[in-house]
Amino acid sequence: MAQQEQPPVITKSFQEMLTKEIDLVDRDPKKINEEVVQVDFEDVIAEPDGTHSFDGVWKTSNTVFTVTKYWCYRLLSAVLGAPLALLWGFLFACLSFCHIWAVVPCIKSYLIEVQCVSRFYALCVATFCDPVFEAFGKVFSGIRVALRKEA
Repeated sequence: MAQQEQPPVITKSFQEMLTKEIDLVDRDPKKINEEVVQVDFEDVIAEPDGTHSFDGVWKTSNTVFTVTKYWCYRLLSAVLGAPLALLWGFLFACLSFCHIWAVVPCIKSYLIEVQCVSRFYALCVATFCDPVFEAFGKVFSGIRVALRKEA
């Protein structure tokens, strides 16, 4: 009998990550770009009272601005979106790798080493400083302060 090859086992979280549905309507569900300046025609170009162009020029300028902004963004995202997504994916993968394999082990190592030093420091304080401060406390504990209000 020929053995059938088993497909590779993929963990559930990784499989969910690859097959996760993308919301094409709400493209910023976590609202990370709400603070980004949202520029409309009225935010950039304004004519004060008394200085108005022809109505047709104003309407055409509004349409040209809006359409140009829309299509330039779409063109730039079509041309540069995938390469920048690749770059950012690589960058965040490197950051995750460094954090997991370098930063956390260094911090753990540091905490272990500092724990040894802190015990030595606590012993020195208890041996040398505690008696001195206890003596000062006993000397100054006899001082009484009385406040009187003079009329």
